[in-house]
Amino acid sequence: MINLIKRGVLLSCVAGLAFAGQHALASTPDKTYNLTILHTNDNHGRFWPNRNGEYGMAARATLIQSIRDEVAGNGGHTLLLSGGDINTGVPESDLQDAEPDFKGMNYMSYDAMALGNHEFDNPISVLRQQHDWARFPFLSANILDKETGMPLFKSHEMFDLDGLKVAVVGFTTEDTVRIGNPEFLGGLEIRSPVEVAKQIVPELAANSDLVIAVTHMGHYRFGQNGGNAPGDVKLAKAVEGLDVIVGGHSQTATFTPDVQNNTLIIQAKEWGKYVGRLDLQVRNGEISVVDYKLIPVNLKKKVVIDGEKLRVFIDQEIVADETLQAILEPYQNQGQEQLMQVVGNADDIFVGAREQVRTSETNLGNLIALAQMARVQADIGIMNSGGIRADMPAGDITYKDVLTVQPFANTVAYVDLTGAELMPYLEVAANKEAGSGAFAQFAGVEITMNGSNIASATVAGKSVEATTTYRVAINAYMASGGDGYPRSSDRANFVNSGFVDAEVLKDYISSHSPLKVADFAAKGDVTRN
Repeated sequence: MINLIKRGVLLSCVAGLAFAGQHALASTPDKTYNLTILHTNDNHGRFWPNRNGEYGMAARATLIQSIRDEVAGNGGHTLLLSGGDINTGVPESDLQDAEPDFKGMNYMSYDAMALGNHEFDNPISVLRQQHDWARFPFLSANILDKETGMPLFKSHEMFDLDGLKVAVVGFTTEDTVRIGNPEFLGGLEIRSPVEVAKQIVPELAANSDLVIAVTHMGHYRFGQNGGNAPGDVKLAKAVEGLDVIVGGHSQTATFTPDVQNNTLIIQAKEWGKYVGRLDLQVRNGEISVVDYKLIPVNLKKKVVIDGEKLRVFIDQEIVADETLQAILEPYQNQGQEQLMQVVGNADDIFVGAREQVRTSETNLGNLIALAQMARVQADIGIMNSGGIRADMPAGDITYKDVLTVQPFANTVAYVDLTGAELMPYLEVAANKEAGSGAFAQFAGVEITMNGSNIASATVAGKSVEATTTYRVAINAYMASGGDGYPRSSDRANFVNSGFVDAEVLKDYISSHSPLKVADFAAKGDVTRN
């Protein structure tokens, strides 16, 4: 039986989650082992606190060390795991290849991390440099080096905690093929995590007391993953012998863990906002959950006190670790002068929030598509919404704001298509699923759909003609087949301009400021009958 307790309240009592028969008894008989699993995921460059003093690695280090001291004082053991995506999201980190983030993880003594899809936003040489920086293993059993047929780094790691044998195995979303940069994935084979797990987990379970999957696959309620690749729920249902899944990718906060097929699934939101803490007891092959919680790292809420709006901690303040703060501060300071340079201004917010830009046309999507279209003198601009990572503020716009919106250092490209070639391309783009990063933002074209079929399209107010040539501005990621867009980088009339997308946007903002959001308002680029 597993008892799941949070803050002294019995939340669930699940019978049969005792793994006798699934695991060989590797540990000492009749001995009770106490194990605390600490976890984070989707760091995305947030090594430094935000402007409100929330999260940040130095405060996280203080919290983790305090828990380790407590657990050790009670005779227990800890494992600190990451669900991946250390890379991409904050300019100070991106410009330095996430070196401060990996240095911070070293200081906190992470035990292992899953490879996330954003670990492949950079060339493999950068990932190997990060692997050299890290003093902990990168795990993914389903990402293989085509040349050797072996995992790119390691599939799993075994831990012996005073006789308790713990296997930690890594899995990465299959969507890495679709949403990773194809330019950097050529030497890799990405297999189905579920199929690989069916092969490797039984052997791990037979030689350990506990099997933990550290994954970057996503937690989708009831396994309803929509347009995403299968996530942790489907993994748990398909594979016997997994005791705990420590996840990432969907950036879900599992305040109450999900239990599927006798597997506990947990995830800690994003950015180090929370540290997940799972306290287990293992005795004679039976695993019991003592407690689980997500601990906020200096998160705040807005309150009104005496008519004044203030931000206050939702829990007690965690003091930053001074040593780690000193290690990270030079990275934060480096390049600040350039990043804080004002490049333009706007009269209102340009909307790039994930939940909006991936489901509907937004003014920021229009702005970016127009900027790229203008740079390469194209007739049409198409932008995948997964490459838009944040709102752009009203008022002064800094270079940092631009890099936060477009952090991937993608290059702008174009391809010349006849009308006959353009129409099926537009049909693919218009059918990209709402809610996915592939969802298209358009400029310069208006499309009418009948169901999933394109009925008509106009460019500059004129119907597309089969023999007329049209120039389409896209980014190199899309041109390489990223997000499932038709591959165009191998066409004779494809050109990679070499202009970095953030630079293109910065220059467009500078030359068109002050920006009026009304000029970029959504106007219904795609009409569906």
